[in-house]
Amino acid sequence: MLPLQQTIQFSDYSDLYDLIIPRNSLLRQINDLIDFSFIKKELVDKYCQDNGRMAECPIWMFKYLLLKTIYDISDVDVVERSRYDMSFKYFLGMSPEDTDLINPSSLCKLRKLRLKYKDLLDLLIGKTVGIAIEKGIIKSRTIIVDATHTGSRSNPWSPLEILRLRSKQLRESIYDADETAKSNLPSKNTDDNIEHELDYTKALLDVVGSNPSLAEIPKVKE
Repeated sequence: MLPLQQTIQFSDYSDLYDLIIPRNSLLRQINDLIDFSFIKKELVDKYCQDNGRMAECPIWMFKYLLLKTIYDISDVDVVERSRYDMSFKYFLGMSPEDTDLINPSSLCKLRKLRLKYKDLLDLLIGKTVGIAIEKGIIKSRTIIVDATHTGSRSNPWSPLEILRLRSKQLRESIYDADETAKSNLPSKNTDDNIEHELDYTKALLDVVGSNPSLAEIPKVKE
């Protein structure tokens, strides 16, 4: 079950962050200037809303995966480093003295169960990198960490890949609302011609737009 909101950590030791972490720290700038609420919006339909055990906050979990990408470390290492690295703790919203860590296996489960769409993780990380570039936090899609160029695994998406991912998400939203609508949808494009993919995407949108009962469903409308 998805938590209602991320727990805010209060601590008598929070002032340590201002003493230890420079204002120009990459992680500090990313954390302070980027609104990660879009992560929860992207993943909200991957969680049950009213049943099951309370899940870890998806924003928190995504930040772990983003740290893995920036520093090119394993699931185990990123969790262990969050035990003692103050910049990691700050980025994750932990208190300086906090030792309540996730199990590294939770990151694997997140990738397999919540990020089932092909390359959805890359899309989310790519969006984060794009926002960071817009805000001047980083200068390119090569993330600079401690003077070492670490290539981000979020390779820039081609228009074809973005169209295919979004149309797939739209189809699945339609099927959830009305499985019988599948027979009225246009046949998917199967080649790598961008013009053909655009034609398919437009045809798909035309079908949805011509059916008010589908077009007004919040999940489909989004």
